[in-house]
Amino acid sequence: MACNSTPIGTYQHLLLNASNTLDPGATPLSAPLRISLAIMMLLMIVVGFLGNTVVCIIVYQRPAMRSAINLLLATLAFSDIMLSLCCMPFTAITLVTVRWHFGDHFCRLSATLYWFFVLEGVAILLIISVDRFLIIVQRQDKLNPRRAKVIIAASWVLSFCISAPSFTGWTFMEVPARAPQCVLGYTEFPAERAYVVTLVVAVFFAPFGVMLCSYLCILNTVRKNAVRVHNQSDSLDLRHLSGAGLRRLRRQQQQASLDLSFKTKAFTTILILFVGFSLCWLPHSVYSLLSAFSRRFYYSASFYTTSTCVLWLSYLKSVFNPIVYCWRIKKFREACIELLPQTFQI
Repeated sequence: MACNSTPIGTYQHLLLNASNTLDPGATPLSAPLRISLAIMMLLMIVVGFLGNTVVCIIVYQRPAMRSAINLLLATLAFSDIMLSLCCMPFTAITLVTVRWHFGDHFCRLSATLYWFFVLEGVAILLIISVDRFLIIVQRQDKLNPRRAKVIIAASWVLSFCISAPSFTGWTFMEVPARAPQCVLGYTEFPAERAYVVTLVVAVFFAPFGVMLCSYLCILNTVRKNAVRVHNQSDSLDLRHLSGAGLRRLRRQQQQASLDLSFKTKAFTTILILFVGFSLCWLPHSVYSLLSAFSRRFYYSASFYTTSTCVLWLSYLKSVFNPIVYCWRIKKFREACIELLPQTFQI
């Protein structure tokens, strides 16, 4: 079932139907496997919704947690919540039934919401990486909570502007039984292909390039700081220092070590989020480009299986983020434990 209200879309719909008559181009998974994947997706919805909701509640209820970085993390959690609620349930249902039950208009709306919330999550990760770069490499801590709120609002507007054209018919959408969700379809029209490229570059390739450069610079700075702290410790002659001077020096060394440890841990946490984002979204980005540009790939017998795998992997990121917060950030972990009922705290 094609989803496009434009004359171009009608023409493509006829092409697709003709092609599907000759070659179905999509082999649905076996029923047990579809049901298993749907159950796993439902578990992902529950874990992602609860985990990200806890992150939002912690930041909202505790004024001490409303730092700029925590506001960004809460926004990332909120975008993952909306992705879990607005897109994942319909994909799970379609996985089981191998049929889209919600109409053409909602097909296009669900695809638009999918890209909208994904774009917002990626934008937040990009902002966090640039903020860490400025703090660690440039030693400029300019992002306060007020500025963070302005940047967050701007990111929502930008994400909407990039994703909205997919709802108005700027690109071709295809729904089951060729895929378990409304996805980008094959097109030969330059304008539609240009929009697909813009969308994929905005979602993955541009943020990936900026974040990779930021983390490489951060890694280089952290390494240089570690070498400098080590060299300073080795080059000091403690025999010529008085008692007060020795105590002052030890305090300076401890402060430098703590600062280095904090920056290293913060960098490692954001790096884990970056690696998770890359692993979850690189396959989807390549898949989206191939769907729009490669007729052979789009009409291949493995298209349904590939669509299922890459969509499932992209949704996995919504579950991944809150687990990383509780694992790596002590304040989030302690606040999460306090929110649990006494029975479950063990």
